Amino acid sequence: MARDVVTAAILVIGDEILSGRTRDVNVGYIADYLTRMGIDVREARMIPDVEGEIVDALDAVRERYDYVFTTGGIGPTHDDITADSVARAFGVAISVNDEAVAMLKERYGGDTELNEARLRMARIPHGASLVRNKVSSAPGFRIGNVFVMAGVPKIMQAMLDEIAPTLEGGRPLRSRTVAVDLKEGDVAGPLRAVQERFPETMIGSYPFFEDTGRFGTRIVVRARDEALLEEAEAAVKAMADDLAGAGDAA
Repeated sequence: MARDVVTAAILVIGDEILSGRTRDVNVGYIADYLTRMGIDVREARMIPDVEGEIVDALDAVRERYDYVFTTGGIGPTHDDITADSVARAFGVAISVNDEAVAMLKERYGGDTELNEARLRMARIPHGASLVRNKVSSAPGFRIGNVFVMAGVPKIMQAMLDEIAPTLEGGRPLRSRTVAVDLKEGDVAGPLRAVQERFPETMIGSYPFFEDTGRFGTRIVVRARDEALLEEAEAAVKAMADDLAGAGDAA
C-alpha cells in the first residue's frame, strides 16, 4: 500500500546558475513531474561547484527526504565535480566504471574519441547504479536515495524518464484554483479563517495583473482527499462571494 506522503529535495549544482549566465529550468520541470507522481518536493537549493558545499547540502537533505535529485556537474570538464562530491558524501571510492565506458563507446565509436576528458563522465562512485539517457549516452547514477542527473535540460529529462519507474509515489496532491476580482490584502484575513477550518489542506493566494487592466487574486487549494478539496474550495468561493457582496453594498 502506497504511503500518503513521499518527499523529495532538488539540488541544482553549478556556478553558471548562480552567476545568472544560465537560467535554471530544471527545478520547475522536476517538481511538476514528481508532483504528478505523488511525490512532494519540499526543498530546492542552488549550490556552487565547490565540493565541500555540495557535500554539506547532500548531508543536509538526504536524511530528511525520501529522495534527492541533483542536476549539473557530471560533464567532462575540470569543474564537473558532482560525482566526486557525492562519493565523498557517502564515504565511498570513485573510479571509471566499465559499464559506463561501454555506454560512451556506443556514442563515440570506440577508443579514438573517448579521450581523458570524456572518460571523466564514466567515473562513478562505488556501489552506485547507472541511469541511462537516450540523448547523449553519458549516464547519471543512483546511490542510496540520491539520483545524480545532468544539468542540460533535454538530457536531464531523459534521465528522469528512466528513473521514474523505480520511484514510489504517495497519494497525489490535487488542486483547485479560484480566481477572484479582489486584492490579496482584502482576502488575507478571511482566507486565514478558511485555512483554519481546513487544516489538512494547503491554501495559497497569488495576485495577478492582466493586460486588459483586470487584476485580482488566484486562490489555490491543495489536498490529497477529493471530498475535502471540494469542501474547502466551496468555502473559498463562499468567502469570495461574501466579500464581493460586502463591496457592492458599500
